[in-house]
Amino acid sequence: MGKFDNPICHAAALVFSGGWTWACFAFLVGYSRRSKVESALLASSALAVAVVVYYVFKFMLPTAPVGRVISSGAGEGLASKILVWGIAAFVFGAPLGLFGNIARTHGIGGLPFRLLIPLTAFIETSARLDTEAHSQGLVVEITWNAIRIAAGAAFVALLVHGLMTWRAQRDTPDPDAVEVGALVDRL
Repeated sequence: MGKFDNPICHAAALVFSGGWTWACFAFLVGYSRRSKVESALLASSALAVAVVVYYVFKFMLPTAPVGRVISSGAGEGLASKILVWGIAAFVFGAPLGLFGNIARTHGIGGLPFRLLIPLTAFIETSARLDTEAHSQGLVVEITWNAIRIAAGAAFVALLVHGLMTWRAQRDTPDPDAVEVGALVDRL
């Protein structure tokens, strides 16, 4: 996406360069699995493979800012980047996958884990707005602000939904208790 001189492509490249999108990928892999062990292993492996694919594509299709020519080799440090980020992805992918699996827990138990990705996106984009947005132009600033607003809205929506669901479940009588009560009344 970074090869095209188009604000939408530039914004998409910014989104996919953020750490929260990589965390979200591992989290969703874990969320999709039933087994906690499988969630951790599959998320870890998938994230490591994604890092390798990312750097291979970056090597095959080097991106230069508009008007500049790449003077050094496109793959400079490729193996070291794959090794460092691949190991980091493998190590951090496991807990993210496990958190994704735990987020499947209904009610309040899974709520903190469901809030993890929107919170991460909000914190990261806020930091990026403070450090890099002003020096890199309007598209960068608009993109990070849009992600931050969307992450904040998702956080609030997940929180409200989780609390409303928990309250509805708490106020609903337990069917087993109702049957026992009816049986006691008949006796």
